[in-house]
Amino acid sequence: MDQDTRNSALEELQEQHATAADQNKEKTDQKEKHSFLYDIYSLLHDLVYILAAITLVFVFCVRLVGVSGRSMYPTLEDHDYLALQSNVIMGELEYGDIIVARELSFEDGEPIVKRVIATEHQDVLIKMGDDGYAHVFVDGVELDEPYICEPMFPYYFEQDQDQDPSQFSMTVGEDCIFVMGDNRNNSSDSRVASIGEIKVDQVLGKVLFIVFPGQDEYKVRDFDRIGAVS
Repeated sequence: MDQDTRNSALEELQEQHATAADQNKEKTDQKEKHSFLYDIYSLLHDLVYILAAITLVFVFCVRLVGVSGRSMYPTLEDHDYLALQSNVIMGELEYGDIIVARELSFEDGEPIVKRVIATEHQDVLIKMGDDGYAHVFVDGVELDEPYICEPMFPYYFEQDQDQDPSQFSMTVGEDCIFVMGDNRNNSSDSRVASIGEIKVDQVLGKVLFIVFPGQDEYKVRDFDRIGAVS
């Protein structure tokens, strides 16, 4: 085999190698492009599922609400942000639970945050004690209420004429709750005719914990308050 033939064969072999390399590079580029598009698709797919899961959680499990006013002071402050256990899963309400309820007749339709004092068929009596302050009795037993802001002042209640206006009494109806604010002397609650007993189906949820604290009367945020409430 002469020199020219050898050179021609070598060039042909080099061309074959170059062609094979180009083909391999093209396949690699296609694979990388396919892999990139697949990664984008997978990311979008996962985001859709994550957003759907978050939506389901916040619709059926947990809700976020803000507090307006100081009727639940000192337990809650104005502009606290709360996490609620949704009414879908909250179960039966009990004495001491803090709830958020909404009905068009409440404060122009704004949600109210109060504490459950009595549940259906229980008898509530609020009357003045020997110390000159009003005390709460449920089924004849006086409540121990360490959570209230200050002793409750006695005042006149809107009741039937044959009842003592200086005390309040009610038997809670079926599927209803009787609620009061912890800041008893500055709270519109079940003692007020415009609110009265609250139907359970008007309850949005039960307060679990403070997500973000509001400002106190001195415009200070106490971040140590973040967490469960009682």
